Formats: sequence, structure tokens, C-alpha cells
Amino acid sequence: MIKDPPLLTVRREFPRPTPQQLAALGSIPTGYAVDAMDGRGALDHRIKPLERPKKPMIGIAVTCHCGPADNLALFAALAAARPGDILVAATDAFAATAIVGDLFMGMARNRGIAGLVTDGMVRDLAGILAVGVPVYCAGLTPNSPVRNGPGTVGLPVVLGGVSVDSGDVLVGDDDGVVVIPRLQLHQVIARLAEVRAAEAALEAKVKAGLEIPDFIETILASDRIARVD
Repeated sequence: MIKDPPLLTVRREFPRPTPQQLAALGSIPTGYAVDAMDGRGALDHRIKPLERPKKPMIGIAVTCHCGPADNLALFAALAAARPGDILVAATDAFAATAIVGDLFMGMARNRGIAGLVTDGMVRDLAGILAVGVPVYCAGLTPNSPVRNGPGTVGLPVVLGGVSVDSGDVLVGDDDGVVVIPRLQLHQVIARLAEVRAAEAALEAKVKAGLEIPDFIETILASDRIARVD
């Protein structure tokens, strides 16, 4: 490296979904969001809620890249975020130190933050649960980070195998976290009615006693099957 990077690189203004778009999504399960995006969009399975959510988490992402063992960028993201936003902190999946504890999450609650998603670790479990702001993370460790930088705020990051940009929408529930890119929101909203209808129709059939769905019966009865018995 020719010279050290800036302590922080910050983009505070970025395109945001409209309130109408967020309202149209409602409190959708992560599975519905994935089905509306052709089966993809979920973060790595290791990023899970600290406790079973009382309701689905949904909000606009404010991203930061903290790097390993550092949380300076996360504090800058907190300063840039608006009420209802979700902080997204990429740590390069560093597991030797926590990125936040209960005091940071208390500040996040005071600021109206809707949740924190990180591929790193957190600490102070009892205190974080008492704060009440949803936290999705890769695990727990009491080790603490430093605040030295460098880091970025508001720029795209890769977290849990998925690219996330500020302005994207995050949905979280028992199953994990799904990223809905802002530019796909219109498509996802348009497809949600179809997804809900399909789920409701199949659920009704299952409750009525369905054992084997029609599609597999059709395939098994076709000449596309090679039988060896």
C-alpha cells in the first residue's frame, strides 16, 4: 500500500425506498421474500438471531465495513442512520472479538434503530436481550474490539455471501436474514401476491390431507423416469 487509507470513508446520502414500498412489503416472512426473488437472497446460515424474534424485522440497510477487530465504522454508521434503519456491519467474518455489546445496542435503541446484522460476533448477551433491538450475528465472544479504523460507511459490502448496499431492504425472522436489493423492490412487491396465493393454496391442501403433490405424481408417471425395479 502506497499510503494509509482515510480513517473513515462515509456516504451519508443514498437512494432510499419509499414509505409506500416498505408498507407494501408488510411483515413478510423471509421465505416469501426469497420466493419472490427466484429462491435466493438469504445471508449465510450462520448469521442468526440472538433470540427468537417477536415479529419479523424489516428496514432499510445502512452498511459499514469495519474489518476485523474494529468497530469505528459502526459508530459512524449509527450517526448516519435514521429511525427504522438496520445497521449492517461487515467484519470479514472475524470471530476473535465482538463488534458490539449491550451499551452500543442501547444507543442504537435510543436512536430508533430497527436492528443490527453482522457477520461478526457480539457480547453481553443478557444486556443486549434486555435492550430489545433485534441482533443477527455469527456468535458470541467476550473479547472486545478497538476503534482505530479504517472503515467505510454507506458503501456496498459483502456479508454472509451476499452483496448489500445502503438503501437495500432487509427482512429477518427465525430463519435468518434476506436482502432485497432496492432496485428489485418493485418486482418483489409485484410478485408477493402470487407467492402468498401459492402458499395459501398449498397449505389448504396439506391441511385437507395432501400426501404427495401433483407435480411429482406427474413426473413419476412419465417416460422421463428410468425404473430399475
